[in-house]
Amino acid sequence: MRIQILILASALAATGAHAADWRDFSLKTSAGALGEFSATANWAYDHNGFGHLGQGVDAAAFDDDSAWRRREVGVAFKRKDVYELTVQRDLEAETWMDVSVKLISKGLFGRDLGALRVGQFKTPVGFDAVGASRNTPFLESALPAQATYAGRRLGVEWSLQRPAYLASVAWFNGNDLEGGNAGSTLAGRAAWVPRNAKGDVLHLGLTASRERPDSESLRLRARPEVGLTGVRLVDTGTLAGVDTVQRTGLEGLWIRGPWSVQGELLQVHADRAAGLQDVSGNGGYVFGSWVVTGESRGYNGYAGNVVPSATSALELLVRYSRLDLDDGAVRGGRQSDWTLGANWYLGRNFKVQANYVFAHARRGGTLRDPEAFGLRAQVQF
Repeated sequence: MRIQILILASALAATGAHAADWRDFSLKTSAGALGEFSATANWAYDHNGFGHLGQGVDAAAFDDDSAWRRREVGVAFKRKDVYELTVQRDLEAETWMDVSVKLISKGLFGRDLGALRVGQFKTPVGFDAVGASRNTPFLESALPAQATYAGRRLGVEWSLQRPAYLASVAWFNGNDLEGGNAGSTLAGRAAWVPRNAKGDVLHLGLTASRERPDSESLRLRARPEVGLTGVRLVDTGTLAGVDTVQRTGLEGLWIRGPWSVQGELLQVHADRAAGLQDVSGNGGYVFGSWVVTGESRGYNGYAGNVVPSATSALELLVRYSRLDLDDGAVRGGRQSDWTLGANWYLGRNFKVQANYVFAHARRGGTLRDPEAFGLRAQVQF
């Protein structure tokens, strides 16, 4: 019932904001020469169901559930090519998201030397995890993206984007706004984009980071690509004595009309002190997408949602992902998933997603191969 109320309220807001076209609404107002003020939101309500639990799984551990997955709200104040102020919070997770100021050299100095961002934002390793949550093609990030993603931190970043390439370097120091992720991290991202037009994209990128965690600990794990469960089929447990953590990724995206292919190879390596064994985890994923109604996936450094050319658009997807967290005496397990997906876009603001996940995990001597169904209703502006 709550999701119907949310959608109805959003539709009414849309009518007041842009009555001319309910399929594309936003809440914006002009501040004259100072720029533009806008309110943003991304609310997603999920249902997860589990079946064919197979061997080695406690059935009670996988409870069917329906709940809010995200209730993100935010405000932004920007002046084109000069500055952007962003404040976002997830009311469901009770955490701050991006809280930052971006200064754009083109508007400030008359020459495009890139942009400087200060505040809290995502660390860049993980093409699948670092893009905006409203644009996720599947309900959850792929297994290796979950395990390697370092979250948001307080820091400073310089970035430069050109039609044929992009680059960024960031330094994070301290912690996040919740008091977690304490330590320092140096990170960078670079990509070559030899084809960059609407419906015709080729993106090849490299990301890397080096972290010194104050906690001197690390835990690598992943959910089975649905979000309303606390079960992790692969999990290293807490690794103590960690001096540094290196994360690296190779990312690729190809879009050609209604077809697209995206993939990553990701690795995380923990250097440990006091004679403790160093630990590595690695994995990858690849997925294909076909927009049945003929539109293309969006792109602006990261892949975006499909924008219907008429009232709605339908996208079909299939993904394979794998994650290996076994390394010497650390037996975190190995898992591979196949996921079938369908996305229905109603204008720019509404999206319905359905996923069916076939998981296969082995940890120690135990095999677990549950299947999971996920359904999401999402409204965003």
